[in-house]
Amino acid sequence: MSDYFVHPTALVESDNVGDGTQIWAFSHVLKGGTIGKQCSIADHCFVESGAVIGDYVTIKNGNMIWTGVTLEEGVFVGPSATFTNDRYPRSSRLPELQLEDGGVRDWLVPTVVRRGATIGADSILIAGIEIGEFAMVGAGATVTRDVKPYSLVIGSPAHHYQWVCRCGLPLNIDGTQAVCDFCQRQYVENGGRLSMQE
Repeated sequence: MSDYFVHPTALVESDNVGDGTQIWAFSHVLKGGTIGKQCSIADHCFVESGAVIGDYVTIKNGNMIWTGVTLEEGVFVGPSATFTNDRYPRSSRLPELQLEDGGVRDWLVPTVVRRGATIGADSILIAGIEIGEFAMVGAGATVTRDVKPYSLVIGSPAHHYQWVCRCGLPLNIDGTQAVCDFCQRQYVENGGRLSMQE
């Protein structure tokens, strides 16, 4: 059995919560939601059945992680970001939208946020996109398409603004090379993509 903290006002119905995770006030985790180890789920968050949250993830106040959303290891989600999982939403309870067998159309569109990426406060992520490793979505951005690894995107619709280091600070590209002023990690830009030199 996992050893994790649940605030007295939180409701956790899932058996899939990792060791060392903290779930704070007025948050709700449905049965079938998965949360890894050493995560922090802040106040007023909701994790739906089928949502997958990896290890070492930080989710700040007021976030809702829906079915079909995957947050990989080390993702940071700022306050009140908005995830979606249906590009053409309707209430399936409306009788004329139900199929003859009582079913509804296949509406779920998965979204993946890759390892180490940051989702800024009040940003909106349209269903079906992939946020690359260590990418950064600026506060208030509306993301309608995939984001490359190490890319900082801003605006509505979001567009590439500059490259960022694994540590989160902006990089200055000199030709095709970049060295982070803070941590000294080295990068190469090639074909519109950035990769870190090991």
